[in-house]
Formats: sequence, structure tokens, C-alpha cells
Amino acid sequence: MQNWYHIVPKNTGLSIYAWIIFCVLPFYFIFRISAMWEIIFGILMIFLFFIAYRVSFLSKGWIVYLSVSVEIVINVLMTIFLGYAYFALFLAFYIGNLQVKERFLTLYIIHLLTTIAAVTAGFFTQNEIFLSQLPFIAFNVIGVILLPITLYQRNKRERLESELRAANEKLSQMAVLQERQRIARDLHDTLGQKLSLIGLKSDLTGKLIDVKPDKAKSEIDDIHQTARTALKEVREMVSDMKGTKLEDEMPRVKQLLKAANIEFHLKGSPQLTNIPLLVENVLSMCLKEAVTNVVKHSQAAACHITVAQTPEKVRIQVQDNGLGMLDHKTSNAENGLKGMRERLEFVNGSLAIATENGTILTIQTPSVLQHNNQEGLS
Repeated sequence: MQNWYHIVPKNTGLSIYAWIIFCVLPFYFIFRISAMWEIIFGILMIFLFFIAYRVSFLSKGWIVYLSVSVEIVINVLMTIFLGYAYFALFLAFYIGNLQVKERFLTLYIIHLLTTIAAVTAGFFTQNEIFLSQLPFIAFNVIGVILLPITLYQRNKRERLESELRAANEKLSQMAVLQERQRIARDLHDTLGQKLSLIGLKSDLTGKLIDVKPDKAKSEIDDIHQTARTALKEVREMVSDMKGTKLEDEMPRVKQLLKAANIEFHLKGSPQLTNIPLLVENVLSMCLKEAVTNVVKHSQAAACHITVAQTPEKVRIQVQDNGLGMLDHKTSNAENGLKGMRERLEFVNGSLAIATENGTILTIQTPSVLQHNNQEGLS
């Protein structure tokens, strides 16, 4: 609901100047009357209407119904006795901003019926005035019919969009948390065992250095080698996290296959357009893992990579003519496929594996990043 000081409604399709006219116009209808008591009565009605209008925005519960009832009564009196029917538009705006469906329907029906009844009676009591402003009276009645429904539907849509944005933000935060957990797991798997091994070998070296110097030297060499291996793996992880474009990854893939004496065949362009960097990074990492598995486990002579992009999705297919990962599974290959699936889940991607004269691995992601991601009245 708008704040109490917003007497002039906003975003209703009418210019703010039109609403100002509706606020000032009742004084014209009052001062055209010669009787002083009628002028005083009209001015009191105007101020009482806007006081009740303010209270309706500030209050909850039965006070809302009381203030709206006062506004409806004043609208009827002003229409019948002074020929001013435009307070009905202010009421229509207020009712259209109600969130509770039952309250909206109740007040909408009451307001519509009383407005039509008051306008009908006004044609008998204020015939000359009503005929002179007939187009505006018709506009007023149409506004009472359509304005609350339009505002109610618009506000409902905005609330749903707000809830959707909040849900998307929450899902995005969950995705970040899951990615942190994955990084922590990778660091643990990469460094945990090697650091433990370095610690054990360091203790052993300390015990052997005086008793068996040659054995201690051998253990020191093992420590150095383990440390270098751990450093290499950490650098590879950091490189993966920096974000690699698919077109930058493709030459490395080609080089890797060439070193393994596997023919490299590329169909489609690795230059992806209008795709988030996170999605492209995931695709690059998955392609790298898929080709690494081909080199290590497929015993293939050729590897065909197909890249296809549509406005809706990106699909990468890696096909070899070897024995296939399905027929020669290892723990490393299975861990690699698990890691690919975990990465693809973050971007609503999918991984499919089929066997047909080798292994066909299909990686697919949406072109637009989505999270299972992408406000009130009393």
C-alpha cells in the first residue's frame, strides 16, 4: 500500500495533473452554490473525505472498513447533492491496491453498486450539471469498473515477480554454498592426503636421519616429489576456477589428443556467443575432463567433438571409436564423471553417456544461466 502522504495516486494510467484537478474540482461545485450552509457542508465533506482516505491507508482491521464506509457515504452525498462524482476514482484506486482477495471483492462490489446508484440518482437531482459533464461521468463510471481490477492484477503480478526474485536469490546463494563445498572437497582430496603423507614422512625422516641417513635422504626426496605434485594439482585447480573459454580450451584439447596419437576432429564453432562466463567455464572444464578420459581409458584412434549452439541451449558431444569408458571403468573415470555432473547441475546442465562403436558423451547446458535460479497491503 502506498504511504499515507501519497494523496495523489500513482501509476494508475492517469496524469498526476488529472488527479490534482479531481482534488481541486469539488470546490468549484461547492462555490457555485449560493447558500452558505451548503458551502460549509461541502467543504467539511471534502476535508472529511481526505482525512478518511488517509486513515484507510494507515489503519488495519475494522478501522479500514469504517474509513472506507465514510468515504463511500461522502462520495454518494457529493454526487447526489453537489453533482461531484469523482471521489469514486480515489476509492477505486484504494480498493485496487488491496491484497486480500475477499476484502477486495467485497469493497469493489459495494463501491461499484453505490457509485452506479448515486450517479443514477444524480441525474434526477442534478440533471443540468450531469448532462453538461456527461462524457466525464461516463469516464468516471468506467474507471470505477476497470481501475480496481487493473491495479489488483498488476499488484498481484508484481508480488509474484518479487517472490520469484527472492527465490532466485536464495537459490543463487545455495548454488554458491554448494560450489564452496565442492571446492573445499576438492582441496581436501587434493591436499589432504599429500599433506598428511608429507607430515608422516617428515616424522619418519626425523627418526631415521641419525640411524639410517641414506633412508632419510630417500624419504626427503619423496617429500619433495609429493610437495611438487600437490603444488601442480593446486595450480590446476586455480586455473580451472579462473574461468576458461571454450575456444581457448580447444587448442589444449587438440594438443592432448595429438600427444596420445588420437586423431582430432572438430565440427561446429567453439566460439560461443551470448552465454554467461560461468556456463562456458563449466563446459570447458567438462570438455577437458571428457577428453582426458578418452585419452586414459578409451584406447581410441580418433575423437570427434561436435559443438552446437542454439538460442536455448549449448550441446557438446565427445565421441571416440575405442573400447569406451563404459566397458573399462576405473575409479578415476567414475570420479571424473561425477565431478562433471556436479558442475553441470549448477547451471541446469545434463550429462548423457551412450555406447555406439565406442563411447558418446553428450554435455548440454541452457544458453541462459538459470537457477532452479532469475512487495504489500493490509
